[in-house]
Order: sequence, then structure tokens, then C-alpha cells
Amino acid sequence: MTTPTQQLSDAGVSIWLDDLSRSRLETGTLQKLIEEKNVVGVTTNPSIFHAAITAGTDYDAIIAAQAAAGASVEETIFEITTTDVADACDLFAPVAAATNGVDGRVSIEVDPRLAWDTAGTIAEAKHLYKKVNKDNVHIKIPATLEGLEAITATLAEGISVNVTLIFSLERYRAVINAFQSGLEQAKDNGHDLSKIHSVASFFVSRVDSEIDKRLDAIGTDEAKALKGKAGVANARLAYQVYEELFATERWALLAEAGALPQRPLWASTGVKDPAYPDTLYVTELAAPGVVNTMPEKTLDATFDHGVVTGDTVSGTYTEANATLDALDALGISYNEVVALLESEGLDKFVASWKELLGDVEGALAAARKAS
Repeated sequence: MTTPTQQLSDAGVSIWLDDLSRSRLETGTLQKLIEEKNVVGVTTNPSIFHAAITAGTDYDAIIAAQAAAGASVEETIFEITTTDVADACDLFAPVAAATNGVDGRVSIEVDPRLAWDTAGTIAEAKHLYKKVNKDNVHIKIPATLEGLEAITATLAEGISVNVTLIFSLERYRAVINAFQSGLEQAKDNGHDLSKIHSVASFFVSRVDSEIDKRLDAIGTDEAKALKGKAGVANARLAYQVYEELFATERWALLAEAGALPQRPLWASTGVKDPAYPDTLYVTELAAPGVVNTMPEKTLDATFDHGVVTGDTVSGTYTEANATLDALDALGISYNEVVALLESEGLDKFVASWKELLGDVEGALAAARKAS
């Protein structure tokens, strides 16, 4: 019997873990997930690093060393996060080699406070890439309007990018355009397009959380029947956009030059509502050429009892459109919801980053005092 995670891989889905910590690297638990649960990559974000660095004593030695060297709080966080990511890149190097760099990727995000600063994001992306110094790193850039130009400019430098915090289909189209523009510029700059990789992180569960709240407020049977359907419908329509925009003449020219498509990545795939199956955003979004980055709880649930039935996305677009139309008919504005989710998503990451700065500042001061 193959495991559900193996079946998912066989269906063309790359499983990435949405978590990273020093402890995962040092105890071998991440290696175990590679060997046993088909994990072929890792994503991180400011909230993940905040949780890792403030839990336990794993980072005490590096913080003490940074304190002794007179490092600032920003320099200390930069050192910690890039070290963890570089070590994870080494761990995933065999996967990267076996997949020609498609998988075995580890993502690190630019400082979230730069989300509205194009030039600052480009500079930070280059700085992170140079510091991690691994072929299989992805630099994460939020898909804000200011971020789109930064995505193009970063790819044009030959740097692989994970575009994050995508909620709307319109913005996703703009992300693919920014990606293809970046590759066109990279080609003009003499870069080998086959070495540039990218994923577009389309968020799922948060869409349901916000829309379900609005459906509950409406309270009719018709409204309740739509609960838990928007997130999957929105993601399925994103896959339709992916199929459409990677079947154009523009893309064919890039593919001829060695370019690889920017894969859709399903993010925020942990189920927030316990009334829903805990593998909902995994089994209902299986399709060839996608990535699903899962918190460990979702990965474990999928491995334990996920029912994988192959491609559950292709051919579902009429039904998915009908779901969004039904929400619109109830007065739920799609554009309003996705704009709110982008704004909230950025605010959460900025808040996590600020908390992390405060916590590390305190740890540095304590380390200086102790020495």
C-alpha cells in the first residue's frame, strides 16, 4: 500500500512543509519527513521564525555570539534566519539535484515592513540571496502592487522567487505577468532561464475564514450551504488562470529558451474550522504541477487518512465560478474580501516581525549582561 502522501506526489503535487526551526534541523525530524512523508521543500515566514526563535533555548548560543560581536537586533535576526535557511538548503540539496532544482527549495521572506517599498524589496532580496548563497533558495516577495515590480527586477537578476500573499485572481494574473517579464529581462541579461525557479503562493483557508463569517451573518440556509466552498473554488480558478497564461505564445518563446513555468503553490492549507475535514485544502486541490505547503498538523493528517483521488481541480471551473457567483448574489464582494485579506496578511507578518525584533532585543541585552 502506498501512503496518501506518496499518492499525492504521484498525482503531481509537491509537498512542502510550512515550518522551519533549528531544532527541526538538529534533531533530524525534518530529514525524517523527507524520508517518510514525501516532503520536498520548506517555506518560512515572519510568524514561523518568531515562533521558532522564541521557543526554548535553541538560539541562545548564536544570540550570545551576536551580542559579543556587538551586532544589532536586525543583524542578529538576519544571521539566525539565513543560517537556518542555508542549512535547510543543504539538507534538501539531494532533492534539488534529483529534480533539476524544481523541488528541494527553501523559501526566506524579505522584511515584511518593505512590502510597500519596491526599491527596498529589491535590495533586500539581493542581500538575502547573497547571504544564503545556495542555488536552491527562493526569496519570498509579497504580491503587493509595489511588490510586482520587485518580483520582475529580482527574477531579472537570475534570482529564484516565491511570490507570497496572493488572494485574488486579478492579482495572480499580474503576478504571472511580472514573472514572465522578469524572465524576459533575465534572458536579455544573459541568465540561464532553466536555472530560475518560481512559485506563486495562493492563499486558501483565510478566504473561507473571512467569507464564512459573512455567510454566518447573513444566516439563511442558502448562505450556510456555501460555507467552506469559497477557498477551494478560488484556488481552482487560479489553476485555470495558470493553465491559460502558460499556454500563450509569449510563454512558448520563454519555454523555448529553457524557462520553467511558475508553479501555483497552495498556502494557508491548515483548516481553521474544525467542522471541515482536516485535509480539505489538500485532497480537493490536487493537480499536476502544483505545490502544497502544509503545517505539520495538516501533513500528518494527510499522511494518516488523506483520501487522494488524483486530479481534483481540472474540469471544476464551471462549478467554481458558480460558487463565486452565488456569493456575489448574496452581496458578498469578492474584491472587498481579497483586498482585506491582503491587508490583514501583511499586518500579521509585520506584527510578528516587530514582536520578533522586541524579543531578540531583550535576549541580546540579557546576553550582554550575562557576559
